[in-house]
Amino acid sequence: MEVLDYLVFILYFLLLVSVGVLGMIRAKTSEQYMVADRNLGVWMLFGCLTAVFLGGSSTIGSSQLGYEMGLSGIWFVFSMGLGITLFGLLFLDRVMGYKLLTISELLGRLFGTKSKLIGAVVAAVYTLLISVTQIIAIGALLSGVFDWGLTQAILIGGCIVFFYTILGGMWTLSITDVIQFGIMTLGIFIIMLPQSLSAAGGFDGLSANLPSSYFNVTEIGFRQILTYLLTYTLGMMVGQDIWQRYFTGKNSKVAKTAGVLVGIYSLLYSLAMVLIGMAALVVLPGIENTQDVFTTMAFETISTGFLGIVFAAVAAAIMSTASGTLLASSTLISKDILKDHFFTKINDTRFLLISRITTFTLAIIAIIIALWIEELLVAIDVAYAILAGSIFVPILFGLFSKKVTPNAAFAAILLSAITVLIGLWVEGLGANNPIIYGIVVNIIVIITVSYFDKGNRKKRENLKPKTEGL
Repeated sequence: MEVLDYLVFILYFLLLVSVGVLGMIRAKTSEQYMVADRNLGVWMLFGCLTAVFLGGSSTIGSSQLGYEMGLSGIWFVFSMGLGITLFGLLFLDRVMGYKLLTISELLGRLFGTKSKLIGAVVAAVYTLLISVTQIIAIGALLSGVFDWGLTQAILIGGCIVFFYTILGGMWTLSITDVIQFGIMTLGIFIIMLPQSLSAAGGFDGLSANLPSSYFNVTEIGFRQILTYLLTYTLGMMVGQDIWQRYFTGKNSKVAKTAGVLVGIYSLLYSLAMVLIGMAALVVLPGIENTQDVFTTMAFETISTGFLGIVFAAVAAAIMSTASGTLLASSTLISKDILKDHFFTKINDTRFLLISRITTFTLAIIAIIIALWIEELLVAIDVAYAILAGSIFVPILFGLFSKKVTPNAAFAAILLSAITVLIGLWVEGLGANNPIIYGIVVNIIVIITVSYFDKGNRKKRENLKPKTEGL
């Protein structure tokens, strides 16, 4: 990289920090800090929803999959966007009337305090792990750009992204996410994709130099596609980071429209990233560590000035996800654990302070964990497996059926989470089966316990409040 590229990259980071400082001034209540006063329009919400899930794993991971297997790598990111769209179409109307801040708050209203508490723990672990994967990604990016050691890069990158998150909360993230979405779109679709295809000889060059299997969208195998759909589609439908973004919308119509746009964009983004990976295989067939496909290809094909924009685009994708998931984890812990069980009588000003302290503490924990984990795709698989395997089924049954009892929901979340963790420990962190085990256990426990616990159904119905239209 030349001086101009470094200047573009550094100016971008300074912009984010500046917005964080402004966010600290603007976010004076917990509602502003956590859901930006629920006042975003379609296009701003679309940018925020897109930015929060298209992170380092989506960008670096998809180009890696494109390099290794071709077009069938699109299922990784598309399954995430599909989950966001389906949440908007299937769950949103039933959820938004509750005026929620967290997913575990819904579990509490449907099934009581025990389910709310365990739901908060599971969802907080998930969001924290996602944040960890993004810190690894930003560390890898900064390490390649500035030739730093990975530990130093993780520490610097993590501190920057968490700094503006801690200060401004969701108000800051709403602004930075829109900025990051714009930079992502410019860097990937306008610069990186055309340059990569040109270097590989266009689509003719890809078809002439790659095996025919690389152009088969189901080459990855139906079992793997099903795993992606179970893991990421269901995971996104019950992800606190996604729900929290949806809750910032002005109304249900705005949120649904933004959700549909996210699904379309996710397909286009995943296609762009796998094509970049496929082009890299033609241009640079000898890359040993395939996690480096994107950065190596960028250095090889992008000219001075534009290279800084491309790396800023990757940084945007990574940091928007890292900040969103960190805030989601902090919201779950500060509201549904600390405030509900330890600081029950504090006013909003003190709760806002606790929220910032919680965010700061989790940021330190995320950076420490990031220094221990190396493989992005494995880490993200673990996070989504825990969430989708234990939370999706109770939420689904709770929203669409009155027959599930509080005891059944609590037992299902607890036992399925344990099942997923045992499965990952026995079969390995990259195994596909544990999430299936968790979902099966979840369904069996919910149906069985609810059947033998019929006397508590009325109790559960009393927990469900009347919804309020937006």
